[in-house]
Amino acid sequence: MSAPEPKITPELIASHGLKPDEYQRILDLIGREPTFTELGIFSAMWNEHCSYKSSRIHLKGLPTKAPWVLQGPGENAGVIDIGDNQAVVFKMESHNHPSYIEPYQGATTGVGGILRDVFTMGARPIACLNALSFGDPKHPKTRHLVGGVVAGVGGYGNSFGVPTVGGQTRFHTRYDGNILVNAMAVGLADADKIFLAAASGVGMPIVYLGSKTGRDGMGGATMASAEFDEGSEEKRPTVQVGDPFAEKLLLEACLEIMAKDCVIAIQDMGAAGLTCSAVEMGAKGDLGVELDLDAVPTRETGMTAYEMMLSESQERMLMVLKPEKEKEAEDIFRKWGLDFAIVGYTTPTKRFVVKYGGQVKADLPIKELGDEAPLYDRPWVESPKLPVIHARDINAPMGAAEALEKLLATPDLCSKRWVWEQYDHVIGGNTLQRPGGDAAVVRVEDGPKGLALTVDVTPRYCEADPFEGGKQAVAEAYRNITAVGGKPLAITDNLNFGNPERPEIMGQLVGCLKGISEACIALDSPIVSGNVSLYNETSGRGILPTPSIGGVGVLDDFTKSATLAFKAEGEAILLIGETKGWLGQSVYLREICGREEGAPPPVDLACEKRHGDVVRGMIHAGTVTAVHDVSDGGLLVALAEMAIAGNIGASLDAPPGETVSHAWWFGEDQGRYVVTVKQDDLLGTLSKLKNVGVPCVQLGTTGGHTLKIEGERTVDIKALRHAHEHWLPDYMAGKA
Repeated sequence: MSAPEPKITPELIASHGLKPDEYQRILDLIGREPTFTELGIFSAMWNEHCSYKSSRIHLKGLPTKAPWVLQGPGENAGVIDIGDNQAVVFKMESHNHPSYIEPYQGATTGVGGILRDVFTMGARPIACLNALSFGDPKHPKTRHLVGGVVAGVGGYGNSFGVPTVGGQTRFHTRYDGNILVNAMAVGLADADKIFLAAASGVGMPIVYLGSKTGRDGMGGATMASAEFDEGSEEKRPTVQVGDPFAEKLLLEACLEIMAKDCVIAIQDMGAAGLTCSAVEMGAKGDLGVELDLDAVPTRETGMTAYEMMLSESQERMLMVLKPEKEKEAEDIFRKWGLDFAIVGYTTPTKRFVVKYGGQVKADLPIKELGDEAPLYDRPWVESPKLPVIHARDINAPMGAAEALEKLLATPDLCSKRWVWEQYDHVIGGNTLQRPGGDAAVVRVEDGPKGLALTVDVTPRYCEADPFEGGKQAVAEAYRNITAVGGKPLAITDNLNFGNPERPEIMGQLVGCLKGISEACIALDSPIVSGNVSLYNETSGRGILPTPSIGGVGVLDDFTKSATLAFKAEGEAILLIGETKGWLGQSVYLREICGREEGAPPPVDLACEKRHGDVVRGMIHAGTVTAVHDVSDGGLLVALAEMAIAGNIGASLDAPPGETVSHAWWFGEDQGRYVVTVKQDDLLGTLSKLKNVGVPCVQLGTTGGHTLKIEGERTVDIKALRHAHEHWLPDYMAGKA
């Protein structure tokens, strides 16, 4: 305990991720040289991962309020009211760098951390989703990373007992050295029983709950706030180790003491561990905190104060308890086999004091630890506008049928069944729509309400035009929820970008945020929680800008949700929305023509809103029998997915008028849905859509076991299914 602490040197300061001017800021703030433990505390609180020092100034422009928003950004998770005193609690966070270094544990602890964020608020988790971005399938590490991450996501969620119901999996060479693992959790709580992190009252006991503290995860938040280099494997000790069975016990114990009214405030020990949780609880309540580390349960001998304060061991909580409930709370935790230790008290001093072995290891102003963190208005440049790609300038190298078969077998468009079948997506018995559709649908308790859940973003759009790409990410999530019959209510985001010290990268972040904000306002979907993950690059090569959007919507009656599968033969197939044949940044242009270029499709938010309202109305009225939004790959890919899902083919008319054939079938124009209606409802549906000014054309009729495209080769549904289903399992088996 009394071992001499390292001397504070410029090298030590730099190794903690602090720049010289930031260290000078510390000296000015406390009026002396910090202790080694204090240096670690500042490093934890002032890194990018915890302080958002490069993004805070721009995040302030996001819309976060609505009558149904009970808790916006700033707490462990966001909360929305869905009526009947029911609230949905949700958030998304990243675990990118740890998952690249140690894919299994990185992914498991990403899932574990986001689940804690939700049940810390008093909610029982009911669903998980994820967004996974991997490198080029040909890269030597990609297969290993895919296998480890998917096993880790499934290993934690399955063992903890929450269904993983949806997500995204993509491949691109820009993620070769820096994969993305974004995890989202959704829970249910009583709207009048939400628990927050702000401490209140002087002399209140601060209690450590859950698993013991070890040396795993040391410096994890600081590591997540820096670029990778070729020596990233050396950072393996900074990756946390998860135990889903311990977390399940922690969940039940926390919900039980919450129900017994024992809790004043509660905070998950996530990034920066004990440091961040204690500081945030005190600072939010305008109180000081005094910790005695001799009382902290540890699983390793000889741990120092520095190690205890920066450890990111998992399955731990910090709580401020009502003193009269202390014994009752302890009995509950002991019953669940978990550690319970009073490690400190709230004070009126507004100081953060850490004691260990009879010595004061840290004595710092608690508010300034958070409030005085550096705030940068970093220089940024707007991304250059790319030229519009005109369909007539693109020569189709093959027919539409052949192109479709090829596209369905590409890494991005192939079925991700190999991924989601490793997840338990039905545990709990409330999953109504499994992965593979536009959005997951889960029942709210016994109904009649349901939740529609999705995660989406199109990174190639965001790089080509950050503003339009940000708009499109929100609009796509809006369409996904709408396509199953849900009313979009709110979103959580996970903003993954490269090095913000590069003006062009900072410009991507600023542009995407402006687009996200505009879309959230237009589509009435405020942002209630989120995460920023910067410095996602290796040796100077950044990822594609990837602002993942997690959307939550509500269905008043879950029995009226729609699916994408064709339901019967002889039904009319309609396309809602306008098609101009936009090929810029399309999957067709990249995979079939070998060109990754051009401006992405523009997003008309007024049309998105109008088309979404109309489609939801048709679903609720029972007019449509199948619904699918048109996105990656365009119209023909959407039709093939509907045919494969329903095992029913279709006869499709040739493109209308002078339309360029490959642009009609594979363009990625926004704001579009494919729906099917019974013949008896066709004329009435077309008339109503015309009356409300929503573009609609009939594409053909369902039936048979092939896709018959006028003027093109007929394709068997079995052949399409084989192309769609086999690429990923073959790749993971080393055959592709």
